[in-house]
Amino acid sequence: MSLLVKKSKLPNAGKGLFTTKPIKKNSKVIEYKGEIIDWKEYEKRVLLNRDGYLFYINKKRCIDAFDTPQHLARFANDAAGLGRVKGLKNNANYEIFGNKCYIVSSRDIEAGEEIFVNYTKEYWDCVRYNIKHNF
Repeated sequence: MSLLVKKSKLPNAGKGLFTTKPIKKNSKVIEYKGEIIDWKEYEKRVLLNRDGYLFYINKKRCIDAFDTPQHLARFANDAAGLGRVKGLKNNANYEIFGNKCYIVSSRDIEAGEEIFVNYTKEYWDCVRYNIKHNF
């Protein structure tokens, strides 16, 4: 895949992940990579407020992309998050294959489009809770 990082179309989202070539529905767009940690370390990083790039696969394998900006999957935003823009919708999901996580297209994506991946309702519920309680 030909992917690049540039300013997201979502307000206050920072950078976003874009494709330069069309992507067919149900294609693996990119692997979500980072430091491999276990659940105990995952929980420690949550307490340190370093959980923005954590992905849980199982208790022995979690991925933390916090300190790995060279792995581009971490730049995919969620169009259904806090800063929504009319007309922008998610076009991908996280899917686990064995011990790996990939961003997989949920529809055909045109060249030039931003990759928007579903972070899940639980993720946003947690973010809203933290904002409400000033965490």
